[in-house]
Amino acid sequence: MPLRRRALIGGALSLGAVAALPLRAQETGWARVAEAARAHEQLHAIVVAHRGETVLAEAFRGPPLDQPANVKSVSKSIVALLTGIALDRGALPGVEATLDEVAPPLIPRDADPRVRDLTVEDLVTMRAGLERTSGPNYGGWVASRNWVADALGRDFVAEPGGQMLYSTGSFHVLGAVLSEATGRPLLDLARDWLGDPLGLEIPPWTRDPQGRYMGGNEMALSPRGLLRIGEMVRQGGTWEGAQVVSADWLDRSFVPRARSPWSGLGYGYGWFLGGQGEGRFVLARGYGGQVLCVMPGLEVTVAITSDPTRPARSDGYFGDLMALIRGPVTDAAA
Repeated sequence: MPLRRRALIGGALSLGAVAALPLRAQETGWARVAEAARAHEQLHAIVVAHRGETVLAEAFRGPPLDQPANVKSVSKSIVALLTGIALDRGALPGVEATLDEVAPPLIPRDADPRVRDLTVEDLVTMRAGLERTSGPNYGGWVASRNWVADALGRDFVAEPGGQMLYSTGSFHVLGAVLSEATGRPLLDLARDWLGDPLGLEIPPWTRDPQGRYMGGNEMALSPRGLLRIGEMVRQGGTWEGAQVVSADWLDRSFVPRARSPWSGLGYGYGWFLGGQGEGRFVLARGYGGQVLCVMPGLEVTVAITSDPTRPARSDGYFGDLMALIRGPVTDAAA
């Protein structure tokens, strides 16, 4: 099968074979979306669902549509979903629960006393107040002997619960909290709580020196798998009649708690938030241009994978992707 896929119009939302594009669909809005996407040489694949049907599925380059690809920090939104499921199942008492209550073994002995009072909500909104482990600090953090201890042993540069400080360390600590609370590796939780009900392949990914799966980066999901997660979210946490994550958790996740200083987008429980009215969207974003966008008012879900080795800044390629979603995708769905 050739790597390049043709667009799919009106096909079923499945992980099966890609149907051929009917000739009459060449002039539709979705065909124009495909052409606009194809023009971005950094973009690998795009899959779009509208009103529960796959209307576009094309891989221009990179891994095929059914093959897991590194989704980078989209992983943060996945860990946020797992946090909601842990709350639904009673593994965590609530977002106000502190590290000292739910995972005291994770707290370094020499940490600032305020670390004990950090809450699940502080972590899932990246408002812990600790010095960031992302950006220029990322290399030193992943080179440390204990990623959790390093993240929690950093100085406070803001008040907990205040401003958003984008930091993969916050989500790695959150993933470790989920493992402590359940007694299970994060990979097992992802497979049992999301992979099995949605029919997704979730391969193992990067682990820290203590063997904990990285919370917030390096997960691999196929473009079609990403779309399924987005469609589950769009349908209030349900998939094929089963409740995967509670609608209450999703409702609370999509309330802005902070704002990104770079994109200007709001931030809830692991998701970026933007738009108004029918154009309102929730967004998972990863380095290089990995995107999962859900637009409930338009009944649209968009999954995009891109070259994971190149940056995608708000004033560059990521801005181009947002223009694609706010322009051709929105126009085609209206």
